Amino acid sequence: MITKLTRRAALTAFVAAGVLAGSSAAGFAEDKVQLRLATSGSETDQRSVAMRDVFAPMVSEFADFVPSYNGTIFAQGTELDAISRGNLEMSIASAQELAQFFPEFSIFTAGYVHQDAAHQVAVFNDELMDPFKKKVEEELGVKLLSVMYLGRRQVNLRQSKDDLTVKTPADLAGVNLRMPGTDAWQFLGKALGASPTPMAFAEVYTALSAGAVDGQDNPLPTVVDAKFYEVTNQIVLTSHLVDLNYIAMSVEVFNSLTPEQQATVQKAADAAAESGRKAQLQKEQELVSFLEEQGMEIYEPDLDAFRSQVQSMYLESEFASTWPEGVLDKINALGQ
Repeated sequence: MITKLTRRAALTAFVAAGVLAGSSAAGFAEDKVQLRLATSGSETDQRSVAMRDVFAPMVSEFADFVPSYNGTIFAQGTELDAISRGNLEMSIASAQELAQFFPEFSIFTAGYVHQDAAHQVAVFNDELMDPFKKKVEEELGVKLLSVMYLGRRQVNLRQSKDDLTVKTPADLAGVNLRMPGTDAWQFLGKALGASPTPMAFAEVYTALSAGAVDGQDNPLPTVVDAKFYEVTNQIVLTSHLVDLNYIAMSVEVFNSLTPEQQATVQKAADAAAESGRKAQLQKEQELVSFLEEQGMEIYEPDLDAFRSQVQSMYLESEFASTWPEGVLDKINALGQ
């Protein structure tokens, strides 16, 4: 077992050192809590912007928010483990990453389960999520504060529409589609009909440019933010996943805060999530025209064919066997 020096213990040691050194009669000001956030997203990503411009000011009285971008301090997929080990305070975590630790989280990674951004919020705030949140807190030491809307994921390819027109999953056969490396992501790629290729997000632009992969899947704002339109030619509007992230925080750090500070952190996380959600939804609406101006071909395939194949594969997979009984019905009941 790894021995971790808690912030509270560190502060106690610091206090003792100050007393021994002869602190002034007025004492000393307690250091602010450091909240380092690691994300694989860029500085201009809507999630990053929301955390910097909304979350950080709301907690600034007692915490220093220190973000890092593009996987610079922890590689994509390693952030939750870093929080668990006491080496990181916060991250923007995906359900796919959580499914590596807790297979039942794969229900939130399944294609065509979440219906839209509002549905995501309703699901996260419903009591059906309580056992999921509790397990992550107790077994991983991570608190899920709020849910962030990442967007509807679309298939983005190097080939032109003349070279490859995608109408059904069968048309993606043999296409090397970059997906993150977790089992949940890789399964989704297969369910779409493609040959998924695991790769860190930071490597995708170069891989597309060099032809090491044929395509990638992400929401339109990410396609623009990462400039994937410079090295691809078409976007197939599969909308196969209404993708989400969770604002995740160390339980140990959260519990070291006063009740008032905890309430402020929660309020700040919810406000940042709402701000990012509104910005992402607006951006999605505006980007089709922009991408077409960049020469991208954008079209919708046979969505019924995709939805039918993806859902069928999930229900027949080992993932569905890990889903708590009745939860899918509860999720569906919260939708339209």
